[in-house]
Amino acid sequence: MQWCFMNWRGKFRRLVTVSAIVLFAHLIGFATSLHALMGVRTAPGTVAWVVSLNAIPYVAVPAYWLFGRNGIDDYVQIRRRRVSSLNQSLESHLSELEPFRAEWSEHEPGLRAVEQLAHIPFVDRNRAELLIDGKAIFESIFDGIDAAEDYLLVQFYILSDDQRGRELQQKLIRKAQEGVRIYVLFDSIGSLDLSRSYIDELIDAGVEIRSFLQHDSWLDRLQLNFRNHRKLVVADGKVGWVGGMNIGDEYESAGWRDAQVRIEGPAVLNLQLSFLEDWRWVTEDLPVVSWQPHPAGDAGVPILVIPSGPADEFETASLMVQQFIHMAEQRIWISSPYFVPDEGVVGALKLAALGGVDVRLLLPEHTDSRLVGLAAHRYMDALTAAGVRIFRYQPGLMHAKVFLIDDRGAAISTANMDNRSFRLNFELTALVADPEFAIEVGKMFEVDFANSREMEDDAVADMSLWFRLASRGANLLAPVL
Repeated sequence: MQWCFMNWRGKFRRLVTVSAIVLFAHLIGFATSLHALMGVRTAPGTVAWVVSLNAIPYVAVPAYWLFGRNGIDDYVQIRRRRVSSLNQSLESHLSELEPFRAEWSEHEPGLRAVEQLAHIPFVDRNRAELLIDGKAIFESIFDGIDAAEDYLLVQFYILSDDQRGRELQQKLIRKAQEGVRIYVLFDSIGSLDLSRSYIDELIDAGVEIRSFLQHDSWLDRLQLNFRNHRKLVVADGKVGWVGGMNIGDEYESAGWRDAQVRIEGPAVLNLQLSFLEDWRWVTEDLPVVSWQPHPAGDAGVPILVIPSGPADEFETASLMVQQFIHMAEQRIWISSPYFVPDEGVVGALKLAALGGVDVRLLLPEHTDSRLVGLAAHRYMDALTAAGVRIFRYQPGLMHAKVFLIDDRGAAISTANMDNRSFRLNFELTALVADPEFAIEVGKMFEVDFANSREMEDDAVADMSLWFRLASRGANLLAPVL
């Protein structure tokens, strides 16, 4: 009898302990959901976090402090003050771009709206070269680095300590030894595997290198939002590169598809301005750079550089994509490795297709994120029903972020078609308003379509019940992916 009583008492204690832990977890989840209610930027994101924090706090609470915590208000105010201060200090330099402003954009309402989003005008007298895939992109960037005489601005989301990464490092070290001033920015999360020795060797050679978003507290170290996803290189303020490529061997592997644009001309100074905004945020210092425009010939290509990020007054990246779609009269072709768009973009795609525009999406057959891949299927049947054609790239990973608008121009971007790029990451897009450039981009798309599988109507509806359930479940997390 005594043994039974002691056994029952032990079970009761364990029950009380487990109940207390469960109650405590749900109290923490409830308190965190109040924080999410006040801090998450979008209604769908708020709903997703509040529901998950109260339903499964054991998983959702750690995830929220990794991915969902915004801290956006303080961040926005600090960022805007620094950018405003930067623009004031560079106002006289930026005025030198005025003679190269493409005034025709004033008569193009669609382009004017994008200019207002960018807070930067279209500038003329440029040259743009489309670069396709790793080998061509690496060769072009590395040749540009070798030719630099005064300074280099280098920024990538991922810097890898592998063969290609070491090649970049050694080129930068040699240029620094020649007296070229070099400034390097990388993202601390994207470049998580970057070795300390790689960084130290650059510092020892005189290269100024920083990681984006310094962590001042242990709580900041848990913050995975506000990633700097920009990829750019500027040489002497004369030549610049922007696009989807990072630095690593995998970007040259078989089947990897990417795109970059090499720019010569006054538009390079706007790439430079984007870098300086980020550098000023990290260091509070400004490198001495040239603001002398270098036009690429008497006639040239109008280019608009569109930086976007979480401190913008508007949701620049999402609105930019919607405007590209609305501007299309004959065709809008889009490639993206990740496709979890917001409702505004989905609606714009449907309306364009219903209005007779040739709308095509080029997506990878397989992504490096199973959850994002599942979530993407949620949109497929509704889009194909509206007339959107969806192609799944077969040979490998489609990593290019490209927009082709009629035969009028094309945009090469760092931004994916997902919530993270639309609202949480720092991104950069170059819109090239040139028919010849558009023809080149169109040819690239045609080759990719030929290497793709076109999805048919009701393709997702014909899949298994479990797949459709998994897709819808993953899509519920779309606002926080």
